[in-house]
Amino acid sequence: MTQFSDLQLSEPLLRALAAEGYESPTPIQARAIPSLLEGKDLLGIAQTGTGKTAAFALPILQRLAASPERAQRGTCRALILSPTRELAAQIAESFRVYGKFMKLSRAVVFGGVSLGKQIDILRGGVDILVATPGRLVDLIERRALSLAKVEIFVLDEVDQMLDLGFIHAIRKITGMLPETRQNLFFSATMPKEISGLAHALLTDPVKVEVTPVATTAERVNQCVIHVDPANKVKLLAELLKDNNMTRTLVFTRTKHGADKVMKQLSAAGFTAAAIHGNKSQNNRERALAGFKAGKILVLVATDIAARGIDVESVSHVVNYDLPHVPESYVHRIGRTARAGAEGSAIAFCTPEERPLLRDIEKTIRAQVPVTEHALGLKGVQQLAPSFGWNPMGKDKPKKPHHRGQNPNRNHGAGQEQKQGKPQGQRPAAGQQAPKRAGGGSWMSEIGKRQA
Repeated sequence: MTQFSDLQLSEPLLRALAAEGYESPTPIQARAIPSLLEGKDLLGIAQTGTGKTAAFALPILQRLAASPERAQRGTCRALILSPTRELAAQIAESFRVYGKFMKLSRAVVFGGVSLGKQIDILRGGVDILVATPGRLVDLIERRALSLAKVEIFVLDEVDQMLDLGFIHAIRKITGMLPETRQNLFFSATMPKEISGLAHALLTDPVKVEVTPVATTAERVNQCVIHVDPANKVKLLAELLKDNNMTRTLVFTRTKHGADKVMKQLSAAGFTAAAIHGNKSQNNRERALAGFKAGKILVLVATDIAARGIDVESVSHVVNYDLPHVPESYVHRIGRTARAGAEGSAIAFCTPEERPLLRDIEKTIRAQVPVTEHALGLKGVQQLAPSFGWNPMGKDKPKKPHHRGQNPNRNHGAGQEQKQGKPQGQRPAAGQQAPKRAGGGSWMSEIGKRQA
């Protein structure tokens, strides 16, 4: 098995990796790092959770540290663009962890916080800058930063940046970069518009594709429960009584829906918080910190969090509303089963959402097993995707199995599981999950994958 020591990484980086307990690189790290150390451009097609942050952070740190020059005032040497505040903060934390034995300056800038403090930081110059596109353009227009000295440029989660409408900001930013630079381009999907953008930015790139487009994590146990819209909240509250749902991420389609579900769960006695674009940065940071620490049992989020939450011990992802873009389903359920752990993904499907379920199954080229529940719709058969599968040839849906409930029982939040692959900041192990309104496993076979 390949070790990090086989990748020609410098001693300070190997020491930092050893301090974190990492020995073996993930596939994208093993394939990308050697080419990036040689200064080549890279096109990486990889889902979230594959370890791509370390795949570009480690060689960037090594290349910048090898040069005696440091960033000039009002400039940066490496620029990493990220679609969301949460992901930007996580990338910056990864650079801090891996570069803690190197004398390189770092900064992260995004919206929702004071511009003045960020301007002051950038005036002195930074070696590594992680930014969201909108805030970066604001800082450039205020003459707080010049991109004329950028040596390495990284576009991360490009497909989500385009989904969020950042294409004009990206074009403006790339137009300010020097012609001679190293370019790194990462996306989970590669539709035509993204492929065209990559072609315009990259020069003779090395292509690294570690996961087929729109496939779901192998260790995620998936299931779908057909339910009437009026019963969604009741069903969610009933499922959350399961002792195994120690840290649950719930996705809604709208910001209003996220707030509504959060309030209903809180009224039912669960510790819950909501995170979406209308929340202030302080509120978002507090909610995410409480979720990571195990003080918040349920985090309700819109798709802004689908690729911006890196909590390795998320036990369950619940698609309270099915997404209109089927690829978003892949990114959502990728929040569980991280760092070698297993996880479960439960989808709620109303009669109106059945076409969305069909689109998801076409995209992932797999059927999501149906699970029946007392609060769900009865007798709903699996929808047959148009690519020819016979659902009757699959295993029958499992029936729910209830055990007794003990409302006074405390539940552990689960221990982090490593497989030697750095994914950024890890949640503290051994934290207790908050007390919930009841206990007991509602179904021992929930989401079990079909043979």
